[in-house]
Order: sequence, then structure tokens, then C-alpha cells
Amino acid sequence: MARRKKVYEGKAKILYEGPEPGTFVQYFKDDATAFNAQKKDIIDGKGVLNNRLSEYFMTGLAQIGVPTHFLKRLNMREQLIRQVEIIPLEVIVRNYAAGTMSERLGLEEGTQLPRPIVEFCLKDDNLGDPLVSEEHIIAFGWAAQQDLDDMIALALRVNDFMSGCMFGVGIRLVDFKIEIGRVWEGDFQRLIIADEISPDSCRLWDMETGEKLDKDVFRRDLGDLADAYTEVARRLGVLPSNVTHATKPTLIN
Repeated sequence: MARRKKVYEGKAKILYEGPEPGTFVQYFKDDATAFNAQKKDIIDGKGVLNNRLSEYFMTGLAQIGVPTHFLKRLNMREQLIRQVEIIPLEVIVRNYAAGTMSERLGLEEGTQLPRPIVEFCLKDDNLGDPLVSEEHIIAFGWAAQQDLDDMIALALRVNDFMSGCMFGVGIRLVDFKIEIGRVWEGDFQRLIIADEISPDSCRLWDMETGEKLDKDVFRRDLGDLADAYTEVARRLGVLPSNVTHATKPTLIN
């Protein structure tokens, strides 16, 4: 596909104009960032892995009736997506205490929560993506009450699907974050899953060893990030079982 006009560039992806109105081409970069981009590096093959893994999860969600922006994978690093109006919130689902929840509430990392907990953060890098309440969201008009109810329902369905996928390959889904966008069909609005679902946006721990298979490997200097992501892809059947990061990812069509 010929390169098109750049629409937006974030820390991990670039959006280009799509071939049809209402579409974008989403390009996955090899950039890794943490702590609001205070820590940065280039991880060879990371974008390839995240493109393929996000395709895997988005396709699976569509098969169980969860709407997403994903249309098709175009090549190793790009996918065709629907243009959506992004709601300026990160939706976080937590099954176990980890990261900022452990810090805020004094919970030991790995503590199982009584039920999945949904949190919201305002998407604003300058403010560090602060945690916000439903009251804030409604008062400031970021989403209406019905939107919030629908977002929580969508997030919990994604959690059920993702937890099952990971449990089946010996991985614990500790938490994850998603973005949700609005699409308009005539006069009616519909909410759909947008952005990406990948080890960049999830905490994934090996169920037997507790080994981290997500971006915490980069955040905490625990090893090779591409090796961790390759292991997730291998277990899910996205990569052949004999592939390692050293051999470079070769994707299954």
C-alpha cells in the first residue's frame, strides 16, 4: 500500500489516512516507552509482534460480538482500522493488585481482587494520565452516564475473553487498559474497542513461575522485552513454536 498522509503519531503507533473515507492505516513502531515517556528505547520486532497480537485479540473479540475498530492486517506492521472518535479516557480492568493500585492502596503485588475492578484515567500525558472518578467524567462531559455503563460492560466482556485466552496458555491476566471510541451509524452512536490490545497494554504473568511477559520487563529492567512478547505470541499460536527473538519474528498469515 502506498504511504499516505500522516494523521497522528503517538508513542507506539502512527496513524495514516486510509484508502477509503472513514478508515486509517495504523502503523506499529518499535519504540518502547515507560513512565510517561521518561524511559525510551527501540526494541527490534516489537511493532511486528504487537501488530499481530492486537489482530489476534481484536479478531477474537469480534467473533464473540464485541465491536472493535479493526478491519484487517495489511502487512507485518500495519493494519486497516475504522476511524473513531476516541473518548479521552483509558479504561483499566484489574484482576490482581499491581502497579499503581498496589502503591495507592498498599496492596501486595499479586493479591487477587474480590472481583474485577474497572478504573478510568484521563488521557493527558502532561498530567500523567490521572485517575478520575465517574463523577468527574460526567461533570466534565467526557462521557455520559449511559456511555459509562456501556464502557464498563464492554471492558468486562473484554476481560472475560482475555482472561480465558491467557488462562488457556498458562498466563495470568493481571490487568489491562483499553481505549473506546464512538462511531456514528446514521443518528445512532455505537461504542467500539479502539487503539490496540497487546502486551504493551496488559500485565501478563506466567501462572507457574510468576515471570512477567509484558512491558514491566522494560519498566523494571527484567530482561529482553521482545523475548517476553515473542513468548506470549508463541503460546497463543501466533508464531511457530520454534521462533525466538534471536531468529526474528516470522508471522503466520
